[in-house]
Amino acid sequence: MSDLLMELSQNSTAKSVIKTLGLPVPMPPLLERDKNPSEIRCLANRDIALHSVGESVAFRSIVETLGAAGAKLFCDSTVAESAVVTEVSEAYGQKPGSLTLDPEQQKHRFHGAVLDLTSITELSDIESLYSFFRGVVRSFRSSGRAVIVSRPPDEAKSAIQRAVISAIDGFIRSLSKELGRNGTTANWIQLEEGAEELIAGPLRFLLSARSAYVTAQPLRVSSQQGARQFTFRQPLEGKVALVTGAARGIGAATVKRLAQEGAKVICVDRPQDDQITSRLAREVDGEVCLVDVTSEDAALVLEKHILDRHGGLDILVQNAGITRDKTLGRMKPEIWQQVIDVNLAAVVAITERLVENAMKDNGRVICLSSIAGISGNPGQTNYAASKAAVIGLVRAWSGEHIDRKITFNAIAPGFIETRLTDAMPVPVREVGRRLNNLKQGGQPEDVAAAITFFAKPESMGMNGQVLRVCGGSLVGA
Repeated sequence: MSDLLMELSQNSTAKSVIKTLGLPVPMPPLLERDKNPSEIRCLANRDIALHSVGESVAFRSIVETLGAAGAKLFCDSTVAESAVVTEVSEAYGQKPGSLTLDPEQQKHRFHGAVLDLTSITELSDIESLYSFFRGVVRSFRSSGRAVIVSRPPDEAKSAIQRAVISAIDGFIRSLSKELGRNGTTANWIQLEEGAEELIAGPLRFLLSARSAYVTAQPLRVSSQQGARQFTFRQPLEGKVALVTGAARGIGAATVKRLAQEGAKVICVDRPQDDQITSRLAREVDGEVCLVDVTSEDAALVLEKHILDRHGGLDILVQNAGITRDKTLGRMKPEIWQQVIDVNLAAVVAITERLVENAMKDNGRVICLSSIAGISGNPGQTNYAASKAAVIGLVRAWSGEHIDRKITFNAIAPGFIETRLTDAMPVPVREVGRRLNNLKQGGQPEDVAAAITFFAKPESMGMNGQVLRVCGGSLVGA
């Protein structure tokens, strides 16, 4: 179902009338989204403001990532004159632009801004949050990107340092709410010491149009997986992916994204959805495996399909899920059990068997949780319990297969425009759409882009993460 306010926000006459009348109607911004395959120069023709505090070990990796991605850097004099910026800019045929942090003199418009705080240690370092973003906050283009890079709070060497790093949490959440009015996002990369070479993937993702509905989120980059080279064009070429619940919505969007990046995708759904699943598989040159994920032999059927046809699996996306909403007092036992069986028990049975018997080293497991699993919802005790349990699973599994470099991550979507949200009563649907920083619902493609990011080799530094694709939902924030 279409979003009337989104349509009105793109009509200049309607927008002008609403503004003139002073009506308290939220006018959602049109978000920039990238539906094309990955490109090496994904930030080409994008102007990025960059500042670094202190002697940062991560600074070279950040600058090299931005240069290789095609970004044009704008730095204040202390950063612009550094040997790293000069060297990298010349290597990629760029000349850094000048950046003033005086908001009254700042005339340039930026696609993104990156603040490197990996070296902050003192209380006075908090001032850099204020001075840098005050200088650029009114200069973001529509659908801009703000990213702060720091060490994780738990790596701090003192109480003061931990306090200073922790300040970023409140700052980035508040900043994302201020910037959301024009579709700009703000996110936080927590870069572990020794993981500097792995920053490229998350930094490119968060600065690109693929992260349109991701804001106010921390992403931790770990050094546990070790560094290696990876490609940004057709990164999944030669990989085999399996997606459960593939026929519709987020599942179908994910199948298309994975195939677009080069993967051979096995589309899994119920036998009664044969026609729609087969049509999707033909569209992406994929395969069909029809099985009810709750059946006793589901894991065995999937394992046999994978081993007989491909010899192993690289990517597992556990997307299949259902809702059966009732308040707890009215919820019959079978309604509770149906949700637990599909959303949790099937995830456990299939994941454990495939990881043990069919998944290759360096594999990727991505499970769908939900914002409901974080914040809860009335009438969804069964659903929220199952989705919270999924978060517990990926965090536990993430530590069990480090020797094989298999990562386990979860995506927690917020209000995503699907046939399930279309069925909601109009008042509930409207409230759900607006209760986030971007004042609109997300699209299945937003979730698919995040899933695909976790599926790529460039995400190898992320393990046991829960990424909310919710537009900065005000619920459970």
